Amino acid sequence: MEDQRRSPAHHAVEHEDAETLAQLLDAGADPNEVEGGLTLLTHAIDAEGDGAMQTETPLTVHTTAVLLAFGADPELADPRGETPMTVAEHYGHELAIRLLKRHLPGETSRND
Repeated sequence: MEDQRRSPAHHAVEHEDAETLAQLLDAGADPNEVEGGLTLLTHAIDAEGDGAMQTETPLTVHTTAVLLAFGADPELADPRGETPMTVAEHYGHELAIRLLKRHLPGETSRND
């Protein structure tokens, strides 16, 4: 039962539950929390990408967007050295890539 050992925020990310994630972050959860070798943001992008691959459905970006809106650091690497951008590029997650670019320092005015 891996989910029982996860923090509430990582549990919400794993299940792509953006509403619960937003409530947790609004109540003070750290948007840059690291657990199980993943930041919340790298976990969100991985869960979105892996979920789309497993279900053969379009990629979503809900949890990534919530984390960025609550101040998650788009450059923060996880303990393995993976950045949110490298995870997004691995999955070809163009929605996440565009969101990350808009949240990178000096990139806010770009429209790609």
